[in-house]
Amino acid sequence: MSHYFSEIFTGGKSLLVGLGVTFKALTSPVVTVQYPREKIDISPNMRGHIDLIKDSESKNGLHRCISCGLCARNCPCSCIVVKGEKQEGVKGKVLKIFTLEFSKCSLCGLCVESCPTSAIDFSDEYELAAFSREAFNFDLLKRVQQGDTK
Repeated sequence: MSHYFSEIFTGGKSLLVGLGVTFKALTSPVVTVQYPREKIDISPNMRGHIDLIKDSESKNGLHRCISCGLCARNCPCSCIVVKGEKQEGVKGKVLKIFTLEFSKCSLCGLCVESCPTSAIDFSDEYELAAFSREAFNFDLLKRVQQGDTK
């Protein structure tokens, strides 16, 4: 009989402790962000997909990329395609294609570290959602020409 009452006492005590935790949470300030209406501050160390950096001091007025292809060669996932071509009257290559297949990217950062001109950096874009893989194929040259980058 005493075992029966000790179990009731233990159960009642645990119920009161649980209710105490619940009431404490109800009276504490709200820390939830109402996401679609409120945006959160992103850490400067956040790694989104890579982007070409705009550069007003470069020879083409858009980016610093010299089409060396180091980023594509250092990428372990082979998700970057860089193609440049030599044009008359222009010293060096001119960038023609710079694409990223973000669905294959491992966000390792080797491409950003290996760029000799610091032409690429991680974006702070975190609202990426799509229903197809093709939506994650980014033409980074077109993005910088349209002004969709930093």
